[in-house]
Amino acid sequence: MTTTSDTKLSMKLLIDTNAGKLLFAEAEKDCVDFLFQILSLPAGTVMRLLKEKGMCGSLPNLYESVENLKDTYIQSNQCKDILLKPKKLMYVAPPVASGSAVPATKGFVKDVVTYMVTDDLAVKPMSTISCVALLNKFNVKDVGVLEELVVSFGMEEALELLKASLESKSVLTSVFRSHIKVEK
Repeated sequence: MTTTSDTKLSMKLLIDTNAGKLLFAEAEKDCVDFLFQILSLPAGTVMRLLKEKGMCGSLPNLYESVENLKDTYIQSNQCKDILLKPKKLMYVAPPVASGSAVPATKGFVKDVVTYMVTDDLAVKPMSTISCVALLNKFNVKDVGVLEELVVSFGMEEALELLKASLESKSVLTSVFRSHIKVEK
């Protein structure tokens, strides 16, 4: 399993072109495994990965406090490293067996269905009924205004997804906004 920045995952986005709204994404197992992997990341790893992206909230201050704490005040450099550089790594693919509680070939979800991922990252198995319910929720009356778009993403977009998931309820829209066209 590779963790390089050239690893790509993809999702199909369903967009309401009248409203300029991303309704949901259709995602395969590997993409959902990646999204669920975010939950297993230690806060120190998240902060290190997103440091250059500019985080809001107070967690960056906490991270910077540890970073700037002089050796006089910290138990040891090892303690500092445990907080700032936890051993858990960021993956753009399902977790690798070494050091992982989940076998590498398994991931987190089964490869028996396609999954629906909503803009706020709610994940559930894709079904016709769930699609129709979501179209009703967004008051879509004309399916002709819906557009399907396949997007691929690598490490850069993965970091954007991570950042947006901590700041927004419109995660997919935030990350893939440039792909959403509005009909006039």
